[in-house]
This record gives sequence, C-alpha cells and structure tokens, in this order.
Amino acid sequence: MKITACALLLSCCAISAMAQESQTGYNFLRLPVGAHNAAVGGDNVSLVEDDEALIFSNPALLSNVSDKTVGLNYMRYGGTNMGSAAFNRNVGEYASWAVSAQYMDYGTMKEADENNNLTGTFTAKDIALAGYFAYMLTEKLAGGIATKFIMSYIGSYHSTAMGVDLGLNYYDDNDWSVSLVAKNLGGQLKAYDESFEKMPLDVQLGASKRLTNTPFRISATLVDMNHWNYKFIDHLAAGVDVNLSESIWIGLGYNFRRAHEMSITDTSGNESSHGAGFSMGAGLNLERFKLNLAYGTYHVSNHSIIINIAYSL
Repeated sequence: MKITACALLLSCCAISAMAQESQTGYNFLRLPVGAHNAAVGGDNVSLVEDDEALIFSNPALLSNVSDKTVGLNYMRYGGTNMGSAAFNRNVGEYASWAVSAQYMDYGTMKEADENNNLTGTFTAKDIALAGYFAYMLTEKLAGGIATKFIMSYIGSYHSTAMGVDLGLNYYDDNDWSVSLVAKNLGGQLKAYDESFEKMPLDVQLGASKRLTNTPFRISATLVDMNHWNYKFIDHLAAGVDVNLSESIWIGLGYNFRRAHEMSITDTSGNESSHGAGFSMGAGLNLERFKLNLAYGTYHVSNHSIIINIAYSL
C-alpha cells in the first residue's frame, strides 16, 4: 500500500507539472549541489552512495547515508558563490531524517534609475531551508520527501516560497538503480511585487548501472519531463564514473541541454558551446571522511567548481 500511494502521488505531481511554464523564479534550485552528481552530467537522481550531498537531487537517496553525517558544500558559479550544509540521523532500521540550509550570494551590483543614472549599489541572495524524510518501503525501494522554505532578496525587495521534492529509488542486487523525482512542487507565499512567479518544477527519471566485473558505472537522466516542447536529446544528461579503488572514484559527464542553451554563434556563423555541458570530478571516500570535487562549464564565459566535505560523527 505504501508503494502504491507513493507512486500515485509522484504520478499526480508529474501530471500537474505538465501544465506549468518553464519560466520560473528560484532557479538556483536547479543547480547541482553534490560534486558526484555534477561530475556525471549535473542532473543525476540515481547514484546510490554514502554521500549526503546527493539528497539535494533526490530525497530518497537519504536512505544510503551513514548516521550522524555532517556535510558542507561549496560551489563557485561564475561571479556568485553558493554554500550549503546538511545533517542527518537514522531512525531505526528503515527511516532517516535530515535538515539542510542552502545560501547563494550574487554579490554587489550597480543600481540605476529609469534614465540609467547610477544611484548606488544593491545586493541579491537566495536562501533555502529544508527538512527531509526517507523510508525503506521494501528491501529494494526507498521513498523520500523534502520540504523547503525559500527566501529571495533583491535589494529592498524580497519574496518567500514553499517547495516540496518527492523521490523514489529502486536498487537491486545487480547494481541497477532507477529513480523518479518530482522537484520544486509548490509556490510563492509572498511575491517581490504583485506578480507571483512559478516554481522551477522538474520531473526527472534516471538510471545507473555498474557494469558486471568492471569498475565502471554508467548513468543517464531525463530531465524536465514536464515540458516536451523541445528536442528529446536536450532532456538527457549522461555520465560514467570509475572506482579506481574502494575509496577513490573519478567521473565524466555531458549535459545536452546545457550545451545547447549555452551555444553561441560567432561573426563567421560558426556555432559553439565552448565546452559548456561537459563536467568531470573525483572523490576520496573513506569510512568516516569524504572529499568530492567537480569541475563543470555552466556558462560559456565561466567555469564552476563544486567541493563537498562530509564527516560521520
């Protein structure tokens, strides 16, 4: 009954998301937080690892995280900085909960009036506070939910919103992992002005498989499944990671949508994404301490670095 109810809820969320527009607020919620996630394409919901940063992409993955883990995350995104922290606890054999805080600082910008006269400077920032709960519905199926309270500040203006992520993850003895996630369901509680913006709804379906008798694992994720008004290939993010040892991994990924959106045409008519869409990363995962790094091109003019540090108390 639990499996049926959770699957039905996700299906209803996916159908309701079909009616939503892609132009939204709070788009910082689309950015990857986990370095392992970022390394293999930037949109991955099916990596089964003892990695607390992965709960930002799929709350059901909380079921794989060691008890009392503290995680700190940092991302340099162009001229902005994003930081987050998380802590989790296991409850019995089947349940887990966690809390997180996420902060994005856009820096100081020039302020001008309608005649383009400079009048000073202003700052902008986004904050998200979240609570998570995950439960093993069966031996191989985990369900999870994340509830987020979001605040955004642009100069003297601010807005607030509530969002919910729902996730399922199936993992079997053959190293098949399949996940379905509905992200950022909800809406604004307070708008910047009189115009209420929509949440960045995103329904994602992903799978990962470790190749038998090899250290290779391949992953593929379909993103933005609530919008089918553009090419199918641009819904795909794919990657591969390799276990060099029990504690060291490296990964490589490609995000087709990001590459397409970041493509520009020069004066000669040649189109290029200048490496946007590619990502890579590596990590050291010891029994209690973990350090993961990722490098990606999310814009043609800037590169991004993601760092995750975690320690199990």
